[in-house]
Amino acid sequence: MYELEIQEVGRQGDGVARVKGFVVFVKNTKKGDKVKAKIVKVAGRFAIAEVITE
Repeated sequence: MYELEIQEVGRQGDGVARVKGFVVFVKNTKKGDKVKAKIVKVAGRFAIAEVITE
């Protein structure tokens, strides 16, 4: 689990965060959101994460 701050919105509308320079796309987020998320897929130079709801 990672605590992420969404820094921008990608071309497909997903939030974009970075973990140690690694790009992480997070669905259903917007710029400025701070979320807890888990990585569900790693694909080369980026990862896909899902928000963890508590």
